[in-house]
Amino acid sequence: MNSRKKMLIVAGAILVIFGVWFFFFKNNESEIINRNSRGTSIVAFGDSLINGVGSTEGSDFVSLLSERIDQPIINLGVNGNTTVDGLARINKALDEDPKIVILLLGGNDYLKKVPIDETFKNLELMVKAIQKQGSMVLLLGVRGGLLTDIFAERFEEFAASHGVAFVPNVLDGLIAKNKYMSDAVHPNDAGYEKIADKVEPTLRRLLK
Repeated sequence: MNSRKKMLIVAGAILVIFGVWFFFFKNNESEIINRNSRGTSIVAFGDSLINGVGSTEGSDFVSLLSERIDQPIINLGVNGNTTVDGLARINKALDEDPKIVILLLGGNDYLKKVPIDETFKNLELMVKAIQKQGSMVLLLGVRGGLLTDIFAERFEEFAASHGVAFVPNVLDGLIAKNKYMSDAVHPNDAGYEKIADKVEPTLRRLLK
């Protein structure tokens, strides 16, 4: 094979790689509903993971994100909330005129054996209410099960079809590791820092 053919093959490969990257990353971000939101705040809405159970003061991932981006984030986490609880109080998030709502719910649904279709219907209703307000949604996935994750595929499909930014399973790599967990389901300071590491890049992209 002569050098010209090699150069053409390399150039073709680079174009293919760039095309895949553009389709899956740039295209997906451009499809986020309300990408140019005029909201004035960032709201974190969800359960005890949003509230930071297991962390010391100021070391929950919402506080860490706020510090890193140098902007306040309103924390509306309530311990024990299921998606139906979140749906009942979603107006509290909307009252804050959010540009972005960081949404994390579903773990308590799994623990309380809420049917999976009900969980994702409630998430859909919350997402639609947020988007109707003119705000972006940053959806954070959680695991549904120890041996088999019944949520993983549903979260991926949900995010792709609802125009939201998405970070999959924020507890991935943390569960059952004592150095990251304060108990079976809540991280410690080190674990919440890992969650902040996962969420920060996507949040920054939404703020551009």
